[in-house]
Amino acid sequence: MTTGMTEEQIYEEARKRVKAKRGFWGGFIFYAVVNIICFLVWALGGGGYPWFLWVLGPWGILIILPHYLRVFVFGGKSEKRAIEQEAERIRREQS
Repeated sequence: MTTGMTEEQIYEEARKRVKAKRGFWGGFIFYAVVNIICFLVWALGGGGYPWFLWVLGPWGILIILPHYLRVFVFGGKSEKRAIEQEAERIRREQS
């Protein structure tokens, strides 16, 4: 898959992977915040039928599953350090 790549290509691929990981976590945080708000509106409105599950469930399946399967675990490092780590992984894949 990554055989015969130049250093520039390796760095570009690593940059794309880091961007994808950060995108996943940004989307996940947005998902969590919106669903917490929906839950609070439901709870403060007296409870009743848990309509917020219709937001939480399908949206979670549609956004989290495909993104999670495509993206590896986010390391929480600075972008430059994360890019360098991805570049090193790609170099190891080539060997």
